[in-house]
Amino acid sequence: MENNRDNSSENNPKNNGGKPDGKRPKINFFAMLLISVALVLLISIVFNAIEDSQYTETTYSDFLREMEAGNLSEVELHTDRIYYLTKDEAAKPAGEQKACFTGLPTGNHMELLERLHGLGVKGSEKIVEDNSLIMMVLSYVLMIGGLFLVMNLLTKRMGDGGMGAMGKSSAKVYMEKTTGVTFQDVAGQDEAKESLQEIIDFLHNPGKYTEIGAKLPKGALLVGPPGTGKTLIAKAVAGEAGVPFFSISGSDFEEMFVGVGASRVRSLFQQAAKVAPCIIFIDEIDAIGRARSKGPSMGGNDERESTLNQLLTEMDGFGTNSGVIILAATNRADILDKALLRAGRFDRQIHVDLPDLNERKAVFEVHLRPLKLDNTVDPEILARQTPGFSGADIANVCNEAALIAARHQKTAVGKQDFLDAVDRIIGGLEKKTKIMTTHEKYSIALHEAGHATLSWFLEHANPLIKVTIVPRGRALGAAWYMPEERQITTKEQMLDEMCATLGGRAAEELFTGHISTGAMNDLERVTKQAYGMIAYAGMSEKLPNLCYYNNEEYSFNKPYSERTAELIDEEAKRMINGQYERAKEMLTLHKEGHNALAKLLMEKEVIFAEDMERIFGKRPWASRSEEILNMKKEEEALPEEKKEETPLLENKEA
Repeated sequence: MENNRDNSSENNPKNNGGKPDGKRPKINFFAMLLISVALVLLISIVFNAIEDSQYTETTYSDFLREMEAGNLSEVELHTDRIYYLTKDEAAKPAGEQKACFTGLPTGNHMELLERLHGLGVKGSEKIVEDNSLIMMVLSYVLMIGGLFLVMNLLTKRMGDGGMGAMGKSSAKVYMEKTTGVTFQDVAGQDEAKESLQEIIDFLHNPGKYTEIGAKLPKGALLVGPPGTGKTLIAKAVAGEAGVPFFSISGSDFEEMFVGVGASRVRSLFQQAAKVAPCIIFIDEIDAIGRARSKGPSMGGNDERESTLNQLLTEMDGFGTNSGVIILAATNRADILDKALLRAGRFDRQIHVDLPDLNERKAVFEVHLRPLKLDNTVDPEILARQTPGFSGADIANVCNEAALIAARHQKTAVGKQDFLDAVDRIIGGLEKKTKIMTTHEKYSIALHEAGHATLSWFLEHANPLIKVTIVPRGRALGAAWYMPEERQITTKEQMLDEMCATLGGRAAEELFTGHISTGAMNDLERVTKQAYGMIAYAGMSEKLPNLCYYNNEEYSFNKPYSERTAELIDEEAKRMINGQYERAKEMLTLHKEGHNALAKLLMEKEVIFAEDMERIFGKRPWASRSEEILNMKKEEEALPEEKKEETPLLENKEA
């Protein structure tokens, strides 16, 4: 019964914009012709008025008087007009000259021509034939024909909701393997691929699921930060599905004309229903799926909301077509309308997060395939050097490394090329030409040495990779760390990170006696971190276990009182200043090592963790990644009998 209803929907008058059999309304072509003629006449009148305003109109008597006085410089005789320039006007600059015109009485024009020729007036050799009437008629015909053709084309292509192709969907249709991307090209994101593989399998073998009473999912929403591979996964679905795959962007529904977006949604689902089962992919769905406002004064948009309402109806409403699955991608799921996210529309949300260590290694292996590499490149080392990088960032690193290798006339890409590429992407290009005094350079060295010293002696601070005082981008110096990719973060860990961040400003004040603007970025980071810990994470002594996070987009009221706002400010100030004093105490305790590190920076400009170890000794604490690697080595060293007794470790490792 359901299939019959869907198939017959093509002949439903409602599916053709309210027009029976999909026919267009009749157009009065005679009225269109009259409108075109009127427009052309109006345009010609305006042009003639503009042309006449360029000349001064005189009488024929004035012309004869100027001719008898010998004051004519140039004359042009037409069949019914005389255009002339007096010697007074000719003496003026070219931009200020203004010619005159007067009517030419019917009569013997040849007599007048001979008199002008006898006076030696320029341009009086012949009478100019006036073809303006013919040209005017031809221009009218061409303009009327052009307008009539344009209006006829627009009328022919008039769709429901707009003119031309405005009311029609511009979705690209992909069939099996046409995108050239499969799940083999998507590294990591195993959970996302598993969820989508389930949908693909449902489309291929629906009987396997319907026999036990399972229903086809309506839609899946891919959610994650930019560059994590949401669109790539959708392309892989197109390569794996073997069913028609419609791809369209959320912004493609938007138009300046009211009602066009809704008509495009209808058109898209009508196309999909004809070839069901199929998949519709809407990229950047937040362009049309933003939460609807409560009133027009709160930033409402009637066109966008009507488009969203139509999408909601098509996804789950009376006349819903079966066999059409909707995939969508967004990095702003928090602003989407609640009606769009409910069960029955988007049945599942698939989170596509930033890749972890193992997933980054897999992503590197995918992007390293087309590159010529030497034996120094290790994907695991590269994965450890790029924490927080998305799939797009990793692709950019590989391409940048290849460009660097080619620039240095290398035949293969090496490890150092990748490290240089990471440095360039994070910090920018080195500015070796920037001029600094010795005092400025020493102040920067003290600042960066302060960060490095505290990160070495604080248990929960990120382990150091290298420190440089070579300017990069807008930074005069930089320190590279290996961020700990923790699943949860404690208050003590966040305070240690805050203390290490304030180490640069503390070193400046302790060892130079003054502070500078070099710590602006550090102060910005610790301030945001402090307010997040207090207002969102409930890590304050005076405001414990409270979260004031507000997800309402158009809310102008704070979720706390003015008194609470003052308390948050006081707590943030107390927390930051407390860690700043702690940083100064630790730098005072390790003064000798810090100064030695600063002098080494002045000499080498770039130092590594090995240099830190020679000055301060081995770091007392192992990093989280080192602990995980040690655990993996211990598991690999276990006998086979022990491995069989610990299946959880095996599953975790897998």
